[in-house]
Amino acid sequence: MTSPTLTRRGLLRGAGTASVLASCTKPASDADSNAPIVTDANAPAEIGPDAATVAFTLDGKAMTVSVEPRVTLLDALRNDLGVTGPKLVCDRGACGACTVLVDGLPRNSCMMLAHDVAGANVTTVAGLGNGDELSALQAAFVRHDALQCGFCTSGMLTSCAALLRRVGSGGSKLTAGAVREAISGNLCRCGTYPHVVAAVLEVAGAKPSTRSSGPQKPTTAPAREEVG
Repeated sequence: MTSPTLTRRGLLRGAGTASVLASCTKPASDADSNAPIVTDANAPAEIGPDAATVAFTLDGKAMTVSVEPRVTLLDALRNDLGVTGPKLVCDRGACGACTVLVDGLPRNSCMMLAHDVAGANVTTVAGLGNGDELSALQAAFVRHDALQCGFCTSGMLTSCAALLRRVGSGGSKLTAGAVREAISGNLCRCGTYPHVVAAVLEVAGAKPSTRSSGPQKPTTAPAREEVG
């Protein structure tokens, strides 16, 4: 009768099995035995998965909403509170259409959880003016044709409002480059960037108004379009 031979594969398999068994039977050390056992009684308090209440200030008014911890601020605003100024476009923080001010700073509301703004002051485009009265910035956007399809406009306005608040009384020294940097996270598929810059500079006092509030008459007849 031939005795079994030891192969390399068998040796490695046996060594691996021995290591697993050794780790399973390792006696507990003193440090392990003294470690506290975490139970529900002493676990940190957490919210979820059910809806929980969050309170914050929205456009100058105290607001309370009950949402699940997974709900974004944008969804809470649009779906639970009916505030549709911030737009849902890219839903990944890339376009800026959902920008709101959180304690005065521009933030992408699609990238924040609703519970992240508990106790904070949130301002949407609707809170920039005074009721039905447009703010100076909103009126300048209209004068300068700084809005077309409107998807980016609310985000543009809130980003520009944050910039004007930052510069304060030094707005007369504001440059076009600084405005472009402030709106670099706001994408406009209609290409109204030069009009946005002009509107902001006018409100800041860095550039006088060059457009009237009425429609502009063309100085030359439009070229005739060939249809073929």
